Amino acid sequence: MHQLDEQYWTKRYREDDAGWDTGSITTPLKEYIDQLADKDISILIPGAGNAYEAEYLFNKGFSNVTVIDLSEEPLNNFKKRVPGFPQENLIMGDFFDHQSEYDLIIEQTFFCALNPSLRNRYAEKMHSLLKPGGKLVGLLFNDKLNDDKPPFGGSKDEYIPYFEKYFTFKTVEACYNSIKPRTGRELFINMVKA
Repeated sequence: MHQLDEQYWTKRYREDDAGWDTGSITTPLKEYIDQLADKDISILIPGAGNAYEAEYLFNKGFSNVTVIDLSEEPLNNFKKRVPGFPQENLIMGDFFDHQSEYDLIIEQTFFCALNPSLRNRYAEKMHSLLKPGGKLVGLLFNDKLNDDKPPFGGSKDEYIPYFEKYFTFKTVEACYNSIKPRTGRELFINMVKA
């Protein structure tokens, strides 16, 4: 398996080899965000890539959004698209080294980008980054996908054990409003820090 480091991801972005990149926010996350009333909540988007979710949040008036990615390439793409976004909230670095606390963490293709051996560590880190009562919300692939390179997939039954000791599940269900290429291949998750 490839070393999934900064050089690996930068190369994939430069070669436009980001098949998970939809070019805009996807329907499930847009509809979730549209029902959020408190625009002051602290939100983290880890492994954000081109960060269409952060762009959508920022344009809707959410004032406390932080983006992390291992590669500078998508962060630069984001800066060009959203020049008014606070630069200090764009972090190039390793999610596992990040220290802070958030009300909400949005998951969109980050989990599937990590080596599957890191899934326990991912769940533990998400728990540590959330404030009491904080939520992890987003999408996980419900599909086999790749064994040798990202995106890596899996199933609901496989995912539950990673999260059950850290979260109370509000929703872990097949997504009803996926974009066409992902129809029947996604789970919508809404988990509350236990």
